[in-house]
Amino acid sequence: MTFVVLDNCIKCKYTDCVEVCPVDCFYEGVNMLVIDPDVCIDCGVCEPECPAQAIKADTAKNLGIFPKLNADMAKIWPNLAFKRKALPEAAEFDGKKNKYEAYFSADPGEGGAKGAKPTKKKKAE
Repeated sequence: MTFVVLDNCIKCKYTDCVEVCPVDCFYEGVNMLVIDPDVCIDCGVCEPECPAQAIKADTAKNLGIFPKLNADMAKIWPNLAFKRKALPEAAEFDGKKNKYEAYFSADPGEGGAKGAKPTKKKKAE
């Protein structure tokens, strides 16, 4: 068993789960996180930490494309090993239906190793 990030993470990207992960198995896209099933040790500490309830065991029903999506995106997105602020629209998008079809992006996020400080984005002029 491993854990899978589901579509409710899209446009929320809470990182409470990343902060508690003992093996740094989270990878960051521009608007969601995924778990690398080859790195995850199935400890389960991430699941209850997700405010959006977007993490489930891969043995759960109705996971759809998300086990494969997590595995595929973890190969190309950067690892994220520290907590960041959620996306500004997180509260608005938490719980919306069909987020994958409407909002998923394969673009990578910034990532960051443990001990690194989150980078601050410059404001658009």
